[in-house]
Amino acid sequence: MQRSTLDLWVGIFVMAGIGALLVLAMKVGNMTGSGSGETYALSANFDNIGGLKPRAPVKSAGVVVGRVSGISFDNEKFNARVTMNIEKTYKFPKDTSASILTSGLLGEQYVGLEGGGDTVNLNTGDKIKQTQSAVVLEKLIGQFLYSKAAEGGDKK
Repeated sequence: MQRSTLDLWVGIFVMAGIGALLVLAMKVGNMTGSGSGETYALSANFDNIGGLKPRAPVKSAGVVVGRVSGISFDNEKFNARVTMNIEKTYKFPKDTSASILTSGLLGEQYVGLEGGGDTVNLNTGDKIKQTQSAVVLEKLIGQFLYSKAAEGGDKK
């Protein structure tokens, strides 16, 4: 009887551990649901999206206000179109700007929204016109090295 009680408690502990790992995996993979569920769609075009992925957070002032729902290539403008689902509880003016930012030095990328001063708000299907592309670390390092090489070549 004592052995079966011990086995039962070990089984419960193992199941709780597996459940905790599943919850952690869902959080890391951005698979958890967000808020009320009612959203409206916005889109924005970027010259470079870096490592942005679908389901990446959309943040404003550090608060998650939505998620990236899709990323596609615009064959006419030759840039990336990012569609976002924003929770209906958050309203943004028409002159809102969108930037692709990074959490920390090498963290995940997300879309940052910065509201403007317009009195008219964005609605479903509207496009954010003011955008700033992702900063690509390799490009910055290349520009730095090129400027240092050009600087060194002038000292003859």
